[in-house]
Amino acid sequence: MLDFITWDVNPNLFSLGPLTVRWYGLLFAMAFVLTQPIEKYIYKKDGRSEEDVDVLTLYMVIGTVIGARLGHCLFYDPVYYLSNPIEIFKIWEGGLASHGGTIGILVSLYLFSRKYKFDYLWVLDRIVIVVAVGGACIRLGNLMNSEIIGKPADLPWAFKFVRNTELFNGVPAYIDPRHPTQLYESLFCVFLFILLYTLWKKGAGKMRGLLFGLFVTLLFTFRFLVEFLKENQEAFEDELALNMGQWLSIPLILIGIVVLIYALRQPRQPQQMVS
Repeated sequence: MLDFITWDVNPNLFSLGPLTVRWYGLLFAMAFVLTQPIEKYIYKKDGRSEEDVDVLTLYMVIGTVIGARLGHCLFYDPVYYLSNPIEIFKIWEGGLASHGGTIGILVSLYLFSRKYKFDYLWVLDRIVIVVAVGGACIRLGNLMNSEIIGKPADLPWAFKFVRNTELFNGVPAYIDPRHPTQLYESLFCVFLFILLYTLWKKGAGKMRGLLFGLFVTLLFTFRFLVEFLKENQEAFEDELALNMGQWLSIPLILIGIVVLIYALRQPRQPQQMVS
């Protein structure tokens, strides 16, 4: 009986001539395909047009991609990318940061809310339900890429990422079984979706900011904690008391707590959809 799981998945799903379809790209796209029907159902139940979701999704896609790419470039290797700005546009070479994606989503939804006369918190309360699904898909994409791996672990569910050749403390990553931190985060996102959807069904969406505040607080608290099980993504993080993912999580946790307190102090009355 093996005491670890051998992970030897090809990150490329298939190729057609010069075109290669990767698991990560497919799962990234699936995040939007799967979430749009759920969001349309939520909007319909809350008295809004399903067509609003089509426009919202476009804002989300643009905000997520731009934010995640800029986040990776500016948070993890600003010197290189500011010296070589053309490299920022080479998204196909990899490099997306979830914290940057979060900022991109917040900005894009603010612009959406202003243009289409929505209450910003109303939009955020509903979008975080499906963002949890998207997060689960994206972390599965990281798993398929054998990237963002955990530290060595002597556990029966530890993964041996045989395709990862990165060096950690001078030792190739594939030598040791490791925490499948991508799977931990994906499963936690599934838990968040179930929790938030259940709360929305029970009427929690009427309390402005409750679902958004809860989502941000729980997600980034978990992210802060799971980083202790991860290998650092960049060498400079080895010199930090906390890694970059943890430092970036702290302000988001604080924002989540503030919004959560605000929501719990508000009178429990029907929420206005339009500002």
